[in-house]
Amino acid sequence: MSSGGHQSTDIVDVAKGRAPSLEEKVSTPDRDAIAMKDDVGPAASGSDTDEPLRGPNGEEYPSKRDLETLRRVKGRISPIIYTIAFIELCERFAYYGTTAVFVNFIQQPLPPGSTTGAAGTFGQPGALDKGQQASTGLVTFNSFWSYLMPLLGGYLSDTYWGKYKTIHVAIGIATFGHLILIISALPPVIKQPNAALGIFSLGLIFFGMGVGFFKANISPMIAEQYEASHPRPVIETLKSGERVIKDPVLTISVIYMRYYFFINVGSLVGQISMVYAEKYVGFYLSFTLPTALFLFCPLVLLTFKNRYVRRPPTGSVIGKFFGLLRLGMKGRWSANPIKLWKNVREPGFFERVKPSNFPESERPAFMSSFDDNWVLEVKRGVRACQVFLLFPIYWLPYNQLNSNLTSQAATMVLGGVPNDVINNLDPIALLIFIPICDKLFYPFLRKMGYNLTPIKKITIGFALGTLAMVVGAIIQHYIYWKSPCREISGYGYVADCKSALGLDDNADERDYKPQLSVWIQTPAYILIAFSEIFASITGLEYAFTKAPKNMRGFITGVFWFAQAFSAAIAQAFVPLSSDPYLVWLYTTVAIIAAIGGMLFHFAFRKLDQEEEALNTLPDSVFKGSRNQNEDFEAVKEAQAEADRIRHAQGLDEKLGTSS
Repeated sequence: MSSGGHQSTDIVDVAKGRAPSLEEKVSTPDRDAIAMKDDVGPAASGSDTDEPLRGPNGEEYPSKRDLETLRRVKGRISPIIYTIAFIELCERFAYYGTTAVFVNFIQQPLPPGSTTGAAGTFGQPGALDKGQQASTGLVTFNSFWSYLMPLLGGYLSDTYWGKYKTIHVAIGIATFGHLILIISALPPVIKQPNAALGIFSLGLIFFGMGVGFFKANISPMIAEQYEASHPRPVIETLKSGERVIKDPVLTISVIYMRYYFFINVGSLVGQISMVYAEKYVGFYLSFTLPTALFLFCPLVLLTFKNRYVRRPPTGSVIGKFFGLLRLGMKGRWSANPIKLWKNVREPGFFERVKPSNFPESERPAFMSSFDDNWVLEVKRGVRACQVFLLFPIYWLPYNQLNSNLTSQAATMVLGGVPNDVINNLDPIALLIFIPICDKLFYPFLRKMGYNLTPIKKITIGFALGTLAMVVGAIIQHYIYWKSPCREISGYGYVADCKSALGLDDNADERDYKPQLSVWIQTPAYILIAFSEIFASITGLEYAFTKAPKNMRGFITGVFWFAQAFSAAIAQAFVPLSSDPYLVWLYTTVAIIAAIGGMLFHFAFRKLDQEEEALNTLPDSVFKGSRNQNEDFEAVKEAQAEADRIRHAQGLDEKLGTSS
């Protein structure tokens, strides 16, 4: 496909015999056309023989036995991928740098004598003085809105604009939102708390919309840069003589690990620097600097535009997706949720709605644009969406990080450290442990022959999130128990301890706070960080590898929508987000997360058995309104090639599609 003068490489190019070899770098148009033989070797006939299974460029594909016995390794990651990771770094700096100060901006009062919200080393920054419930409510709304919008952003990308253009639109909308937030924090405006809150709330609308459009498209775009030239696993012989499988899915997993590393570089630098900008200069600076860095995103995108793989939208894909599901559910709807779940997951659900199973005269009109293989891709995408159904429960502990845990920090001895800088222990832990998992832990497991599959990883993520909330509950109990106000106000009241003790505004914090260092929150943040490594990163990977190729923006939006839904659920906990109920808040979230993790494990553990087969489905033919120039004959050639390889590898049998 064309990308502004650059001919990208994908499975269609492989089928037509013009893809470069795996050792070559896909960088110039001249190297994208390599005429090679079109056969895939004798082993593609359907029997697992000793003859190597060859691709159009002479590469060797793994046999059925190879898939069962050989070690998996990652492929070479092109530098162009890191330019997209840098774009995400800038965007995350802008997002987290801005949102890091939301709690103090909304909850805390304007410090005496301050016109900007700054409070100096030992003061508490603040602005609008709306209290913890208001801050928790607005922070939760921002999270909900920012993670609802990926659904719309993914839809627009898949149907009309493509990922590259949608990212530019997202940047424009988010920048406008950033500018409104800056206005809400200017000294003349901040003096009027109600007016500032209204302007701030308006800014959140545009801010969250831009964030959502961006998130639905940046993560699939980064993985597509590798997948286009490495569509399936190949055999490679190392210098040691060991034969290994160079696995594109494993490589994409590594790409997402490193992508997440870049996310947290931006998050960490943004949060720490903007919290100190808030503390010593004011909130307007905390909103302005992230906006300035955000403007690097379009500059990098434009600079490398002709180097990126840019898949075009196909048009009208979402309607056909839901049309297919509606046809499959005909006569199978039930008010009983258990029966409905069984009906959706019953064997043969998608086999019945393949176009080939309908006589042409009886085939629904919406089926005219796609083939049986697209139905298989939809089946795989629906399974991913089912996996994401329980993710709202996973996100509940994570969502405490920037709301209630930040407020909890303010009630302990800070020693001059801003309360909203403590949650940076989460990205710090991620920056330490992502490389350890990437370079040491996961390779060690693979070398020992243990495959930590996506469902197992996500289950571990649930467990770690649960433990983080247990830690939060224990800390909150000791805050209440050791509060200097306990004998006056009773157990569970610390918010107004200074006034209850009759102390003035300049009193030392040790006189009215429990003698607990804020750093005892460290285990909670580290546990949340580990849970992200196992669940959040894996979820992004799962959304990309399981979605139909022309619906990756939308399915990624479904993944992020789980966090929006979690934020909506969290609104139910807002009444618990104040004294004396905070111990119950953390305990309740821990119990819900534990139950969710157990349900997840038992509901989806069998999906791991089909992981290899799900990742190697052949490309589909989809004739949409916006891809009329695609070479559909080449796609059909690629399908035939992929089918022969899958049959030789025994993968069609794993999905029950063997003829």
